[in-house]
Amino acid sequence: MTNHSTVTLTMTKAFDVEADKVYAAWIEPELMKKWLFTMEMTNKVAKSDAKEGGSWEIVDHRDGKDYRAIGEYRVLDKPNKLVKTFEMPQFSDTVDVLTVSFEPTTSGCNMTFVQKIVVPHEEGWTQVDIDKACKEYHDGSQDGWGMMFEGLKQLVEKGKISYP
Repeated sequence: MTNHSTVTLTMTKAFDVEADKVYAAWIEPELMKKWLFTMEMTNKVAKSDAKEGGSWEIVDHRDGKDYRAIGEYRVLDKPNKLVKTFEMPQFSDTVDVLTVSFEPTTSGCNMTFVQKIVVPHEEGWTQVDIDKACKEYHDGSQDGWGMMFEGLKQLVEKGKISYP
């Protein structure tokens, strides 16, 4: 794909647990199923071959439809950093890259999340259209990850997620 833009989303989250625990929630299927993508009640599949070159998958089932997120692990440096791809093939052939790094703090750790979001352009788009799409992809991703990270925080700190 040559007709696209790339937008960078950077988010941070503080945790009152050590990085090992948060790192595990990114790669262990039984933990991924509880917070990653949507929620445990709708996530029907969670797979993870946590090795460099290994794959991961989440399938969420809502309103009679399956939504599949997949990717490949590129870097696994426990408990400091992980890098993986993120794809939703039913919607697009784009591949985003997620980099998650952890820094120890006196009360636990800080997680820094960086997503390189590929924004495909449609034929005939002006720069205004491109800018609008880039903002929508960025803001939509930020909202989605923000909700997921709240669940992740509850999971690793309290052992369960309280859904509204």
